[in-house]
Amino acid sequence: MEDKKELFGICPFVTSQKVLTGKWSLLIMYHLSEGPVRFNELQRRLPNLTQATLSKQLKALEADGLVIRKEYPQIPPKVEYSVSEVGHKFKMVLESLEVWGNEYIEYIKKRTDEEN
Repeated sequence: MEDKKELFGICPFVTSQKVLTGKWSLLIMYHLSEGPVRFNELQRRLPNLTQATLSKQLKALEADGLVIRKEYPQIPPKVEYSVSEVGHKFKMVLESLEVWGNEYIEYIKKRTDEEN
């Protein structure tokens, strides 16, 4: 098998996996897909995420072109994050993951019920 670095930008699965490597990437993209969100609001929505980790994940998603950071010149400073055009196209992936995730949750529940 070829090295993952060689497949980045060639194989859609390796490319997607590399871009979404962050543990919180999917949840961040989900929250941003609903519209622009300020940093502190995003942190409130993801209480298990530290400020440093959220900042790091947002910077990575921004560097990959999925997220746009907009800074408003005012006091106190205001920064909003939103999905980019290519990030917006990811919404259909999120919707598919939600459907599959809900089906899998039902599968797990059934399996647990059958075992008990």
